[in-house]
Amino acid sequence: MASLKSVRTKISGVHKTRQITKAMNMVASARLRGAQSRMERFRPYTAKFREMLLELSGKTEEGAHPLLAERPAPETCGIILATSDRGLCGGFNAGLIAEALRLARKKEAEGLGIRFYNIGRKGREAIKKIFPAQASLHQSNLEPLSFQTAGKLGEEIIEGYLSGLLDQVFIVYGEFVSLARQTPRTRSILPLKAPESEKGSGGRQAAEYLYEPGAQELLAELLPRYIKVLIYHGLLDTSASEHAARMTAMDNATRNCDEIAESLTLLYNKTRQSAITTDLIDIVSGAEALKG
Repeated sequence: MASLKSVRTKISGVHKTRQITKAMNMVASARLRGAQSRMERFRPYTAKFREMLLELSGKTEEGAHPLLAERPAPETCGIILATSDRGLCGGFNAGLIAEALRLARKKEAEGLGIRFYNIGRKGREAIKKIFPAQASLHQSNLEPLSFQTAGKLGEEIIEGYLSGLLDQVFIVYGEFVSLARQTPRTRSILPLKAPESEKGSGGRQAAEYLYEPGAQELLAELLPRYIKVLIYHGLLDTSASEHAARMTAMDNATRNCDEIAESLTLLYNKTRQSAITTDLIDIVSGAEALKG
């Protein structure tokens, strides 16, 4: 049976660990409120941008912009992987990395070359081990999160697509569904497919707009911005999902600490009781020996 000193040391260590996990839970909860607020404010902007492109795409001819043109024989696929910079958030990063690797294996099976663009330290470190040749591509941290991060990467992606370096581009990010659910999601970025009109919308007729300059000129201006908006949307979701996952993981860790501390306290009491019983037996045995 373990000694009383070793059990006391373990109980003290568990209590210190609980203090850390509880503090990290509170920090993640505070950061989640800000990240979730930014994400929810940006979603209507993304939806309105999509609605605007829906209207514009109906006013232009097919293939009106190079970003809308699909390559007949694609050779290279770019994968934007958005992960967190820090760990201790459960299986959040592992799920994103596994999703990106599944996509990469699928595209390799189709005969396409793979180019990774990593946002977030955890994904960058994992891809560097599996695809060492990708270490020289775009790399940046998720935090501090700003539209400039998405804009810089968007310009690099657009330039690569227009120059023929990339034929397809996907983004893998953590979609924030709820506090308890964050799912890895893959979204196609390029070639940019103009949103199709939804039919059966209750007979509601779309509004007519007059454009100055023309629809094609506006489309050429808005399509690159829409790509940056899609990337930023994925980064915002990933940031909120990271904090939610960390909050859940630290909450589970705190509860585990409570259970371990309870079991160790029970072991301590049993060990102490056994030691007292042994001492009493020794005393009684000594007294009996003196009598005899």
